[in-house]
Amino acid sequence: MVKKNPPKSFYIRTYGCQMNELDSDLMAGALIERGLVKKETEEEADLLLFNTCSVRDLAERKVMGKIGRMGRRSFSNKIIGVTGCMANNKKESLFAKLPQIDFMIGTNNIHDLNPVLDEFLTTGEQQIRTDGTFTHELDYSVVDRSDPLKAYVTIIRGCDKYCTYCIVPYTRGPEVSREPQSIVDECRELVAKGTKEITLLGQNVNSYGKDRPDWGVLFHDLLYQLDKIPGLERVRFMTSHPCDISPDLMMAVRDLPSLCELVHFPIQAGSNRILKKMHRMYTKEEYFEKVAKLRSLVPDVSLGTDIIVGFPTETEEEFEETYRAMEEIGFSVAFIYAYSPRKGTPATRWADDVPESEKQRRLQKLMALQENFYLRDRENLIGQVVEVLVEKRNQKESQYLKGLTRCWKNALFPGGDELIGTLQKVKIHSISHHTLIGDRV
Repeated sequence: MVKKNPPKSFYIRTYGCQMNELDSDLMAGALIERGLVKKETEEEADLLLFNTCSVRDLAERKVMGKIGRMGRRSFSNKIIGVTGCMANNKKESLFAKLPQIDFMIGTNNIHDLNPVLDEFLTTGEQQIRTDGTFTHELDYSVVDRSDPLKAYVTIIRGCDKYCTYCIVPYTRGPEVSREPQSIVDECRELVAKGTKEITLLGQNVNSYGKDRPDWGVLFHDLLYQLDKIPGLERVRFMTSHPCDISPDLMMAVRDLPSLCELVHFPIQAGSNRILKKMHRMYTKEEYFEKVAKLRSLVPDVSLGTDIIVGFPTETEEEFEETYRAMEEIGFSVAFIYAYSPRKGTPATRWADDVPESEKQRRLQKLMALQENFYLRDRENLIGQVVEVLVEKRNQKESQYLKGLTRCWKNALFPGGDELIGTLQKVKIHSISHHTLIGDRV
């Protein structure tokens, strides 16, 4: 038992997805309300929090290495806490590997941060809270938000899809939707404080409300409610599962002025056999049908995807099916990964039989294809007028303002600081790398 002094300051390091970023901001807000001061470096702070990700092995190894180096004497008086997916995934075994950790709280126990900290300070004994299901409504009013214009808002936690490669259902638990009025109220408060763009978050946002049929509010219903908030200029959402992309959602993308024309719903693979092995619950043909339907309703829609290469038993011919699917659809945004086995997922019962060198070759081939699409996608916008939310002045070329289009492309144009925080129409005249360059209309 080693008692440590109550902390006066804290530092949070975040790994992983946007959900983790928002969870970190939520914990930061709770600690600030407690009276602690937020610091920018580990050396300055008394309490160190590592909000972790378990989706890929590399993310876990980064955290293990980072905390492992903190066994040195210079960190012996600091309180070290691990939060997020890794706490749920590793549980008490993490204490055995890294005894310098003082407490752990999982993704469903963010509300326990201050009570767990108090318990550790009182007893000096390691503490852990890792519930399997999210049950406690969080106080999002305390979130420590650093961006005055854009905000993340969680609408659903957990996942029920159980893709065979994915650890998320085991670290975040089953789907739990957040009460719709709570979401609307938070968005109203954010807009009142100056927020222009809100991104709705969930492991599968399209499942929103299906666990609570008594509410009578599904995802598209929620979007219609949010669109009525005066002053809310833009709404985005991520991530979607193709099974739950409904015609009602497609029509919301078409009809709602605030809803951005970017839909991210990962195909993951172009082979039906591999999709079945991944437990994705759709065929390539069904995915293509939804793409065609969405594009018929929203001709200028941009599509995003995730893709895994080198899944167990994937043949060269099946990889080529994925290549051709990417080629045919033409994604505006693509996150492409080489498969790595995650302990605790069903996919580990199959041999990881695609050599690493082959995974990397396939990965590079898809990335080269996607790079061509990025270039073509942006070249098609030359001469077009796009809407840009002006966020800040560009650091490297200070004569330009910087912002994002509705379809998630960076854009630069010359202008004064008075335009920051506004929506501007910009006519694109050129591109530099992946950035659009234009002039204000």
